Amino acid sequence: MKASPRAFGPTQSASTDTAGAGVSAPGVREQSLDALRGPTRTRSRANLLVRLSRDRAGLVGMILVGLTLLLAVFGPALAPFDPTAIFVRDRLRPPGPPYWLGTDELGRDVLSRLLYGARISVLLSVVVVVLASAIGIPAGLVAGYYRGALDWVLSRCMDALFAFPVILLALALVAVLGSDTRNLVLALTIVFVPGSTRLTRAATLAASRHEFIEAARSSGASDVRIMFRHVVPNILAVVFVQITLILAFAMLVEASLSFLGLGVQPPAASWGSMLNGNKASLQQGPWASLLPGLCIMLAVLGFNLLGDGLRDTLDPSLRQTS
Repeated sequence: MKASPRAFGPTQSASTDTAGAGVSAPGVREQSLDALRGPTRTRSRANLLVRLSRDRAGLVGMILVGLTLLLAVFGPALAPFDPTAIFVRDRLRPPGPPYWLGTDELGRDVLSRLLYGARISVLLSVVVVVLASAIGIPAGLVAGYYRGALDWVLSRCMDALFAFPVILLALALVAVLGSDTRNLVLALTIVFVPGSTRLTRAATLAASRHEFIEAARSSGASDVRIMFRHVVPNILAVVFVQITLILAFAMLVEASLSFLGLGVQPPAASWGSMLNGNKASLQQGPWASLLPGLCIMLAVLGFNLLGDGLRDTLDPSLRQTS
């Protein structure tokens, strides 16, 4: 029985059209994948938020971090008074109208100073994390990928900085550079670079041992392409968790330095400087010190819980065991 040649007509014409257009079958497949990448990334982000909301710790962390960021962005617009305005007759007034969270020992509105202090504390922490990550993540990526002498030199430098406790190193740097906001950011950046570098290096070392990295090298891919196309996507979970934890620790260290008088200087309001300014009147007006301390605790707790939730959500091994 003879097969009809018409059955093969559409296939031959399609292949002829594709060849005539100068597009190979792999090229068509690659174009199809590129067309699907946008919706796939959107769906993956939505799935990430859904999985994170199912984690109780991650959900609480998201709520606390969201409230902290909202206070930092919109707080000054909601403040009922100028944070530096002094009402001498209303010194240490307990919470109530018109001072809903009371006043401090100088007669300044605590609520207004908390709202303005949220922006300063969060902004300082974010700037420190951005600078520390911009230095530490590339350094750890290069050290973990190339290894050898470069890895040894960078590791020894980071070990030298790790030999000092974080608070003592920050105190020493601020004492040498001066108690200024710019010097505070510089000191905290130097303090947090070693941790960012070492965590990124460890994650890069683990990712570089996979077989697909060797396959990419065998196919002739450049080191830059391998690092950014194959290594970086596999260490993003560690990087995200690391950023949230450094944010929490940076806020805590900044508050500690401001409490000691080496951080944000008056009359600017930050949560740490509010603790320092009201420590003498802790018995007469405890609200002036307890409220900024409570804000610091909730913000740090929120970043820590968010980091734990991101770790549990992004790590495939933890998702499989849960």
